[in-house]
Order: sequence, then structure tokens, then C-alpha cells
Amino acid sequence: MIQLNTLLVDDEYSAIEGLRIRLEAFPEIKVIGSAASVDEAIKLLNDNDVDLIFLDIEMPTKSGFELIKYFQPENCPAVIFVTAFHQHAVKAFEVRALDYLLKPIKLARLSEAIDRVTKMEKIHRKNELIAVQQVLSDDLASEVAIPTHSEYQFEHENLIIQDAKNPILIIPFKDILWIDAAGDYMCVHTSLDTHIMRARLKELEKNTLPDDFLRIHKSTIVNLSYIKQLNPLRNSEYMAILENNKSLKVSRTYSKDLKRLFTL
Repeated sequence: MIQLNTLLVDDEYSAIEGLRIRLEAFPEIKVIGSAASVDEAIKLLNDNDVDLIFLDIEMPTKSGFELIKYFQPENCPAVIFVTAFHQHAVKAFEVRALDYLLKPIKLARLSEAIDRVTKMEKIHRKNELIAVQQVLSDDLASEVAIPTHSEYQFEHENLIIQDAKNPILIIPFKDILWIDAAGDYMCVHTSLDTHIMRARLKELEKNTLPDDFLRIHKSTIVNLSYIKQLNPLRNSEYMAILENNKSLKVSRTYSKDLKRLFTL
């Protein structure tokens, strides 16, 4: 039987304990920890392999949706939102939540949600959550319109993106914090916005990005000038913290090259 490492995130202690007791009836669920805030959850995620998160939405300081922003496309556990408020349901499914449970949770609905998780292959779940980068990108006020076709080119110190429906975008390389893959699209993140273009990471690499850019993950390239800190994780991996406090996971495959650049 597959066991899912599960994290419970809720600012109410009674809610966490009540859910923990209910989950004891499901042998496929292994609760590895709980958190009362998004920041506490991120610390646990840095130190543990998590397959499933039961996530409250309305919490002090940061909502459950803020935790979704933390994930990279290939670093996404399954998410089941647990909340007392039904009005968040639409947004929850926009970010590809696996299920949406209303408090107080009925045992039948909990069983249905868990059954749904166990039937889905983990890699399939990660691919579905790629859309998170398009819906909840940092500093993005509304949903991003995905271009049906776009072209790009490198010109001097700029990345130029153009498609048939939108104005030509000229993005200075020095303004790009990181770039990540979202299926057949690329998300180009600056401090103020996220730009979407139809391309693959391999295509970008062929065009030779400036020396300040380094691949740190199968799906992520970062601008080295924006990294302010490297936090070690397990298995020789790291978490790169950018100047805007965005956290990007550095996989073991690419960690040596990055660490070498930051070692005196």
C-alpha cells in the first residue's frame, strides 16, 4: 500500500487535532507534521518529502493560497483545501486543488478525497499543478492570458517577446529574476510582473543566456545576481532565497555548480 506523507496546515489547533484523529482511520495517510501558518509550513516542507497537504485558507498574515506560490512546477504535493468558507472554491480549483472540503468535515467526503489522491500517480499530480505558476505568480494581480503563439529573440541585453495578440515586450535581462517551465510555456519573472511565452527551457538554453543565468533545477533558471542566500536541505539540495524572498529549490544535479560560485 502506498503511504502518503501528509502535512496539516491550519491556524486552529482543534482543527488540526480533529483532522489528525480522523486520518488515523486511513492507513494510506502518514501525518508527518502540522503547521499553524504558511511560514511554519514552508520550514517543514524544506525538511521533509511531502506528498499531500490538507490546507486551510483563511489564516493570519498569509492565506493558504500564499503557500501555493511557494511551489515550483515539479515540486508540487497534492493539495486538499479545508475551510469553513465556500466562497474560495472557484479560486481553489483554479490552482488545481485536488479537492475542497468544508468544515466540519464529513467522514464520507474525507474518504472520497483521500481515495482520489491515492488513485492519482504523483507525477501526474505534479504536471497538473504547473498551472499554479500562471494563476498565482508573484505580484500578478489577475489571471495571465496565455498566448496561442509567440516568438522571442535575444537582442543585445534584452529578451524580446512578441505574439499576434499582444504588444511586443522588451525585457532587460538584468530585470529578470528567474525563468521556469510551465509545460509548453515559459514564465519569465521580474520584480513587478510575470510574462508568459510559448517556448521550452531547452530552446532558451540553446540561445545562450547571459553568464548571470544558471540552471538550478530541471524546470528553473535563475539570475545569480538576485540570490541573497543559500539554505542547505537534505540530499545535497539547497533552497535559493532571492532578494524578494522568493524561495527556489536547487536540485542535487545542479547544486554543485551553484555552491561553487558562492564559495570563497
